[in-house]
Amino acid sequence: MSNIERFEDLQCWQAARVFRREVYLFSHLPDFSRDHALVAQIRRAAISIGSNIAEGFERSGNREFIQFLSQAKGSAGEVKDQLYVALDEAYITPAQFARAYADGESTTRLIGGLMSYLRSATITGHKFDTASSRTSSKPQTLNPKP
Repeated sequence: MSNIERFEDLQCWQAARVFRREVYLFSHLPDFSRDHALVAQIRRAAISIGSNIAEGFERSGNREFIQFLSQAKGSAGEVKDQLYVALDEAYITPAQFARAYADGESTTRLIGGLMSYLRSATITGHKFDTASSRTSSKPQTLNPKP
């Protein structure tokens, strides 16, 4: 696994971004765009996927990150269900549904894989360190005063 320094480096976030973009493209279609309630709900859920991945990444430890990834995975499931509504109402074609649903499945699998990795990781973040495992209890500064 390569070094991950930013949430944008995560494959699951990248997949969530593609999935969100696809939802936005569909929701601009004429028939779809007239269903204001569905448009608002599916967009919120699609936004939530990447946002939860990003927020969890910025937290201090794996437990919180996994919690946010779980929320992201749930939001992906919500979008996939709402795609069925769009299909059933003939807002999108079966081919459009299949492509978007497959993107949702891919996003869900990537999130689940990262969750599994984090559960088995030995490095869990400074928030969950015990005082005895820290090398120094004194905080260090990058800009010491002269």
